[in-house]
Amino acid sequence: MPPLRSSDATRFATGVLNVDKAAGETSFAVVNRLRRLTGARRVGHAGTLDPLATGVLPVLFESATRLAEFALKLPKTYVADIHLGFVTATDDAEGRLEPVGDPSDLATADVESALQEFTGRIQQQPPAYSAVKVDGKRAYRLARGGEPTRPAPREVEVYEARLLDFQTGPRAVAQVEVRCGSGTYLRSIARDLGQKLGVGGYLGRLVRTAYGPLTIGNSVRLEQLVEPDAVRDRLLPAEVILPEMERVRLNVEQEAQVRQGRPVRVLPEPAPGQLRAHDAEGRLVALGHTDPLRRTFVPEKVLS
Repeated sequence: MPPLRSSDATRFATGVLNVDKAAGETSFAVVNRLRRLTGARRVGHAGTLDPLATGVLPVLFESATRLAEFALKLPKTYVADIHLGFVTATDDAEGRLEPVGDPSDLATADVESALQEFTGRIQQQPPAYSAVKVDGKRAYRLARGGEPTRPAPREVEVYEARLLDFQTGPRAVAQVEVRCGSGTYLRSIARDLGQKLGVGGYLGRLVRTAYGPLTIGNSVRLEQLVEPDAVRDRLLPAEVILPEMERVRLNVEQEAQVRQGRPVRVLPEPAPGQLRAHDAEGRLVALGHTDPLRRTFVPEKVLS
């Protein structure tokens, strides 16, 4: 991949940091710590992880923050411990345990069979304690105020769900791996799997092991980053969080025009659809689309 560069000496570099978020810390707190450490003007994240969850959290620096909406389209992979026999108001281990049924008679085949019903495009009801809005208010605020209400079901996509391990007994635990699209709640899968099995369920340990091409094996913990250069050295090019799209190459004159928001004619002529434009050295310059009538690349988001 081409080297990263800052647009000028006063800005931090543009790029993506693959952070392994620790348990107990919010995604917002991770962003704040990195902003203070680096002095970057713009820092954000793509895809919130609950405080109890750990694993891959893409942190975006400078112009890369403008690509967050595209990053959310990438598939995510999670490994989750689903505890059976109990439910909680929060659908995870933070709530008070309420016994529902004895899972001792459940076999591995029972869990595997039930789990397959949560693949494909499914209707999923978000947890009562979630950031989904209900009548203009966050569901978790209503729940904390004594007005717990289940947000309306919505469609999510689960590409794959498989059972990794099953510990039988009255405190049965199913360890599952789920590969899914944006907006999928693992807490809801835990709750609904327990309901399907007739014994109740809630989410325990949750690790996001992959976010698109970013994996936990290539991530970095915050305690490893003690100075700005340590962050800069671990930055990945912004395009790692983009879904697949056709690339167009700009010469120097075309790049200057695109940076001013002007459409340009590029060869070979790209197919209709979303495009990403790179400069002569391979660095990402802009995202845009094809104008089939004028046969031009039309920039939509220009990166500094």
